[in-house]
Order: sequence, then C-alpha cells, then structure tokens
Amino acid sequence: MRRLAALTAATVATSLLVAPQAVAGTAFANQEVQWRQCTDQPGFERLQCGEFTAPMDWHDPRNGKTITIAVSRTVPLSGKAKTAVFTNPGGPGGAGRTLPLVYLNRPKLSENAEVYGIDVRGTGASDNATCGGYQHRLATDWRDRSRANLDLLYGGMELQAKFCQAKSGEFGRYVNTEQTVRDLDLFRQVLGREKVSWLGYSAGSWMGAHYATYFPKTLDKIVLDSNTEFTESWQTVFDNLPAGSELRFRVDFLPWVAKYDNVFGLGKTAEEVRQNYEKTRARLTEQPVTLPDGTVVTPVLLDAVIFTGLYSKDSFEGTAQLVALIAGTTPMALAAPKQYPDSVMGTQMSVLCNDTPFRGDRRSLEREGTRSVQRYSLVGGYQITGPCAWWDRPDLKLKRPNGVGVSSALMVQSVRDPATPLAGAQRAHAGFAGSRMLTVRDEGDHGIYGFGNDCVGDVVESYLVDGVVPPRDLSCPGVPLPAPGESTGNPLVKARELAVRAGW
Repeated sequence: MRRLAALTAATVATSLLVAPQAVAGTAFANQEVQWRQCTDQPGFERLQCGEFTAPMDWHDPRNGKTITIAVSRTVPLSGKAKTAVFTNPGGPGGAGRTLPLVYLNRPKLSENAEVYGIDVRGTGASDNATCGGYQHRLATDWRDRSRANLDLLYGGMELQAKFCQAKSGEFGRYVNTEQTVRDLDLFRQVLGREKVSWLGYSAGSWMGAHYATYFPKTLDKIVLDSNTEFTESWQTVFDNLPAGSELRFRVDFLPWVAKYDNVFGLGKTAEEVRQNYEKTRARLTEQPVTLPDGTVVTPVLLDAVIFTGLYSKDSFEGTAQLVALIAGTTPMALAAPKQYPDSVMGTQMSVLCNDTPFRGDRRSLEREGTRSVQRYSLVGGYQITGPCAWWDRPDLKLKRPNGVGVSSALMVQSVRDPATPLAGAQRAHAGFAGSRMLTVRDEGDHGIYGFGNDCVGDVVESYLVDGVVPPRDLSCPGVPLPAPGESTGNPLVKARELAVRAGW
C-alpha cells in the first residue's frame, strides 16, 4: 500500500458519536475534490484529476485509518451537464482514470454528462494492494497434469495467496466490493450529487450491480456491459471463462486467421491454423522462443497472448502476427504483452477471495482443472480464483444482487464474449429485476459500448442521457471483423497507451 493518512482529531471525535453511514454524511462528505489537469502530455487536455479520502474500514471509521482514492473527470465543453456518470473498466482491479477519454468520441455522452474515472481502492494512483511482485499465473504449464507439475501449479497458487495477504497487510482485508461501493457513494456525496449513473464493463458489471444493491436510491441509470454472472460467486464467474474463450477462439479467431493466410502463413483453414498453433505450442515446451525485446515465450505465455487478443477484434491482427512470429512463418519483430501491474494483481486477488466464499480445496481444484483442460484446451486450466482455496477470508457477507428496489438497468452483451460468456449474463439478467438486455448478434468483443458499434451507442446513450428505458430486451448487429491493416484501433487501448507515455 502506497500511503495511509490519519483522520484529524476533530473527525475522530465526530465519528465516535455516529454510525458509519452518518460519518460519510458528515466529516467525510464535507471534503472538496481539488480538480487539476492530470498532466500536460498530449491527449489529456480534457481530463482533470483529483482525489478524496475514505475510511479504510467502513465498519469502523472511527479507528483513524483512511485511504486516498484517485479520480478523474471530463466535463462538457459547454460546462452544462445533464447528468454524472461513474465508470469502471473491470478487472477486478483495473485502474479507471483514463476511461473517460474513451467517450470523447461519443459526443452525446461527453457533451451532456460529467464522466468520472475512478482508481478504486487498491489500484492505480489510489492506495495500493500488493502481492509483492509475485505472480504465479505464467510460471508453469497448466496443461501438464503430471504430479510434479501439479505440485508447482497448485503450490504457486498457495504462495500467491500468502504473498498477497502478507504484503497487503491489514489494508488487503478491506479491498472488497462492499467497501468499494461505499467509497463510490461517498464520492457521490462529495460531489454534491443526489444521484449518479453507472457505466461498468466486465467486473465493472459486478461492481455496478452491487452498488445498486447497497444504494438503490442514489443510482439513476445503470449500464452493465460484458456481464459477469454477478448473481453468483466469483468462482462461478471465472469457471465460465474457459468455455467462452474456446468459443471465440474457434468461431471467430481461427477462421479469420485462415482467411488471411497470405498475410500470416498459419494455414488456409481454421483447423490448419489450430494445428499450427498446437505444433508451435509443443515446440515451445521443448525450447522456448526469445523475442527481440528479450521476452521468453513459453507455452503458457502463448496461450495467454492469444486469450487476451480475443477480447477485441482490433487485437486479432497483432495477435496473429505474434503467433506467426513465434511459429516462424513471418519475420515480424514484435513484443509480447507484459503481466499485470502488481497493484492490479493485488486488488484482483483481494476482491476475488474476500468477496465470496470458495468451495473446494486443492484436490477438487486438480480434478476440475484436469476436466477443464480436456474440454477447453486454450485456457481450461487457468483457474483464476484458485488461490482463494488458501485465502484467510474475512467475515464478509456480501449482499446478493437481485434488482429489488432498482429502477432499471441496461445489460449489454455480445453472444461470443470470451471472458464473460452469454449464458452467465443471461442468468444474471433473469435474476436481476428490472433489467433489460441488449444482445449484440454475431459479435464476440468483450466491451461493446464506446468501441465502434453505433447501434449499441444509440441505445445506451438514449438510456444514459435521455432517460429512455427500453420497454423490452433488444438486439443489435455486431461489427464485422476488420481485414488486416483496416482496424482503427481500440479506444481503450489507446487511452492506456497515453497513460503509459505520461508515466501513470
């Protein structure tokens, strides 16, 4: 954790007399965010940054321990906002301060709303959770189910839990969704807003559904894009991932690469491309490849590269080029993506393992992992919540979202989402009263609104800006896969690249 500030004596004295909710309405809510330009780097001209203070533990705010939450905003050029929209990029643990930049290309939203980005507790420029730099996920091949490798695989998960909890210390126990949504509603109060709206992607759908569950009267419009099965546990959410990834890989990615065999040289049919991938993966088992930037490509890194490339059609070309480079079919000099920043890993593991109980143990993990690898070879053994089997979980009973008391919610979902599959989103939709689902046909991107689908943009902005709640579930066509060289790029990736160049 980067820093913890202490409350003033006056604030502590006040907090001794009132309940946690009332504290937020007095001492903490009386703050004022000092907005300033985030940086003088090009591309950030419309983005302002600030921060506010929240209790480290909302159940004991009088203990004198606080944290800092970093935030950002864009405001309409006219200065007149019809609404305020809180945003979240997912993860859980993704830093969110650059996300408002994405919507500058959506003038109906950006010119009618103050759009806020938030580095939620644990990540980004807010006080950080940490795993001490330890990351087990790429250490060994999850397909290798030999006893020796299983010891490495699950021993690594156990170490991951120990590193994250030891290194994050006391703060790590309070990095969870319940504490975070209380931070968010405090931010609403600090801004002097009676209500705000929500726009969250992926794990941001989980956060938004829980925000609505804890504070149904202070959320106005709620957009949940690329939905987790937020009515269930995190373990269930991530158990769904291998099937979604395999569907996107086989139905969208492999045929697309085959269509452009003249560019990538990986095969003229989807099956030929898959076999080329399998041969390359087997060769990496014997002899890893070192890329020009020094990255050592192992079989598990190859899988991870492909998996992350499935999120957006705008990533297909770069992913195929990288696979072709590793396979030796092209001379392109590219670099592999890096692992998560430590604060993202620390926040993600804390949220996943603190929020909901984990069922099972190492023995059941081994059985389920072996079965999943056999069915979904790409990332079947990835078991993201596995370290939770060794987690010393705090006594947290997170409320289960059901939509009761929530006026409306709009769920946006592609049919071949690789990370949060359609079936789980449909179950969440069925269990969340008042929700409407906008299904995007013939589409597999993870993250839809704001990324080039005008039909989706019109429906979402009619809801967020004009307040029009769809009377029933709707659908939109997907956006066709671009040919090599025709992609305009993913706005979210561009925003993150700006942040890296600015030293964030």
